[in-house]
Amino acid sequence: MMNLPLLHQLHSQGLLSDESFEKAKSQSASKLFSLHWELKTILYLGIMLLSSGIGILVYKNIDSIGHQVILLFIALVCAGSFFYCFKHKLPFSTERVLAPNSFFDYILLLGCLMFITFIAYFQYQYNVFGSRYGLAVFFPMLILFFSAYYFDHLGILSLAITNMAAWLGITVTPLRILQANDFNSISIILTGVFLGAVLIAMALATDKRNIKKHFAFTYSNFGMHILFIACLAGMFYFDGLYVLWFFLLAGIVFYFYTKAIANKSFYILLICTLYAYIGISYVVIRLLSYISSLDLAAVYLGFIYFIASGTMLIIFLMRTNKKMKLHDSV
Repeated sequence: MMNLPLLHQLHSQGLLSDESFEKAKSQSASKLFSLHWELKTILYLGIMLLSSGIGILVYKNIDSIGHQVILLFIALVCAGSFFYCFKHKLPFSTERVLAPNSFFDYILLLGCLMFITFIAYFQYQYNVFGSRYGLAVFFPMLILFFSAYYFDHLGILSLAITNMAAWLGITVTPLRILQANDFNSISIILTGVFLGAVLIAMALATDKRNIKKHFAFTYSNFGMHILFIACLAGMFYFDGLYVLWFFLLAGIVFYFYTKAIANKSFYILLICTLYAYIGISYVVIRLLSYISSLDLAAVYLGFIYFIASGTMLIIFLMRTNKKMKLHDSV
């Protein structure tokens, strides 16, 4: 495809007629449209729909098919997927390893999803782990972490981290979660703080030791959200100690703010700013609720606060983002 300066030069030299120049100019202006992410999204949706379809098939035909046949089918799909991945994988490296072909990542994802389905169905039907529900999550978590590192797959790493969070939650309060659905628990909040700190530490270690360095953002992203949510939950749950949790939240916000500025990441800046705004707003509302003598004045002050703070928040994000872009372009 010819560039426009060359076309203008040829036209000015009389080597191109007006008609040819206009045709070439229109063709040069029409850029190709990439379907890379659209095709990847369709493939991921296809894997999710396939795994969901297998679940629906099992649910609707459980009586006619039989548990053993269903387990055998899931096991064969899982084994076939992993066999394909082991056969076609590239050599392991601590650096980023690209997929050998376009379908490799999706077949690996299918195999991992089928493995999770197999363990869950096996536990549900035959209760092989008994009341030790954590084991039913612990073994898939190990396989997922191994697969994520061995085959270099960020999606599998996200599944592994999610399983890790579920395993820790079930370990600290198995009966409350599975029977009473009581998530308003001190142990869950403290576990969230612990898990978030562990994930941040894993992100730092991954980046410093250069072991799958591109995994660091996934660890950091999960850890960041879990830490912020745990701190906000601590503020809401520990009524008399919400100030201490607010200071912890402020410390975490400061850490991620400096990280966002250093890495010029508007995403991290946006996330820590929004969580900080929620925490500050909660403290302001609590302070206004103590001023009972003001009555409606406290309500009006609350409205003024949200209007003014919302405006300042938008201005702060816009100016900081502009500074990041200017500093990056210099």
